[in-house]
Amino acid sequence: MSGSTLEIIGFETGPLLENAYLVIDRGTGDAAMVDPGEEGERLIEAIEGAGVRLQAIWLTHAHFDHIGAVAPVRRRFGVPVFLHEADLPLFDAGPFQAASYGLPFEGDELPGERFVEGQGLGLGGLSFTVMHTPGHAPGHVVIHGHGIVLAGDCLFAGSVGRTDLPFGSRAALGRSLERILALPPETRVLPGHGPATTVAEERRSNPFVHELLPRSSR
Repeated sequence: MSGSTLEIIGFETGPLLENAYLVIDRGTGDAAMVDPGEEGERLIEAIEGAGVRLQAIWLTHAHFDHIGAVAPVRRRFGVPVFLHEADLPLFDAGPFQAASYGLPFEGDELPGERFVEGQGLGLGGLSFTVMHTPGHAPGHVVIHGHGIVLAGDCLFAGSVGRTDLPFGSRAALGRSLERILALPPETRVLPGHGPATTVAEERRSNPFVHELLPRSSR
């Protein structure tokens, strides 16, 4: 992508089919795991098999299906975990979230690193930017750079994130989508569930985007 040494490997995990991503700079071998949602041993084997040095875990938000494998991955690699401060209560409530779906969950200590709006993230020779995008969750962020956006549960192919969960906000999601969809049209969107898409495609055909965004922003 973008002629860089970026490689991204996706993994569909758990009963809610959540997308975890291993972001790699092949030039240096440095990597970050984004949203390890479930199947920790599988993700650990994949990281080790990829021949990379895991540097961090990046969490777009703290709904249980995106954090269920944080504990085993962090324990195995001893890396820092990044999350926006506004989602710390959700992270702490991970076991209770999972129990509401009748699913097991291994809790973990609170993430020690905080994402903030506009923060730059270095990964080997790669550079990304954090955008605070509340609506689906109060501390939701997306991470963009090198022609991709790791969109979490803000934007999907043909859909958008739910706002009927605790702390959700339809108005905030609309404002967040407006910012995401202002990225270059060719930007590849890697969502937290479902297939990849592009900013251009979602601006053109996503009915939920058309409903939420002002006509002047479409």
